[in-house]
Amino acid sequence: MSEQPTTDGQRAAEVLQEAAALIREDPNRSASLLAFGSAGQLVMTGDMHGNLRNFAKLQRFCALERSPGRSVILHELIHEEPSPGQPDLSIDLLIKAAEWKCQFPDNVFFLQSNHELSQLCRHEITKGGRIVIEDFDHGVETRFGRLATVVMEGVRAYLDALPLAARTANGIFLSHSLPDPLSIETFDSTVFDRKPTMADCSPGGAAYSLVWGRFHTPEIVEHFARRLDADVFIVGHTPQETGHTVVGQLIILASDHNHGVFLPIDLGRTYSAAELASNVRKFVSVE
Repeated sequence: MSEQPTTDGQRAAEVLQEAAALIREDPNRSASLLAFGSAGQLVMTGDMHGNLRNFAKLQRFCALERSPGRSVILHELIHEEPSPGQPDLSIDLLIKAAEWKCQFPDNVFFLQSNHELSQLCRHEITKGGRIVIEDFDHGVETRFGRLATVVMEGVRAYLDALPLAARTANGIFLSHSLPDPLSIETFDSTVFDRKPTMADCSPGGAAYSLVWGRFHTPEIVEHFARRLDADVFIVGHTPQETGHTVVGQLIILASDHNHGVFLPIDLGRTYSAAELASNVRKFVSVE
């Protein structure tokens, strides 16, 4: 695969639409939940926010062309923090990831995140004085010019297709985040059993609460472990300067900077959170 995604707007739109169809029709998927069995390896990532360098290293590590028993989960690909005066070109990472899905439909998977849900629903996110969904729109226009509209149609199809979470046979639950402490009593876990409604995706809704939750404590994590029948959770969302942290049964990963990490998981064995965290790999370790 090339180091840069295609700049052909029509081809980019087709790749995004094809990836969206594959995501919707995935045989591992039931409603909004992916399920993985007890064979092979699953590689979980944290937020990537347009980081093409770490994505390329992830592709080299996964080597899917010669590792059919390995799968990978991606989330929070868009909304990079560009240099002052530069456009947000995280569309490039989104297209490269969509190309990877099209090339390896049985190995590459995606989850919904707060930034991608906000881009889909046009919920404003402000960072450093920037309105990031508008910056993303501008980046697509910068990259594709008059074909930006057709590319954005592909982006919306992709964003709308994303499942909310994944579960493995060895007791691991993977999602962009978990609801925060204020939402534990009201969170509707049946959202995993259906396609989220607009109410689910709006503030106060189940999908929104899932991808936006922060401030987790070991007690909150234990509550969700009982409720969702999970032994360990792996999420992103909360920034991690050193790459990852462990909160009780919860592992938080970040993949969007020079100290970013990813986590290979052997699906054939069980883990405690501490045991699983010992497998965390830094992107800088990948040649």
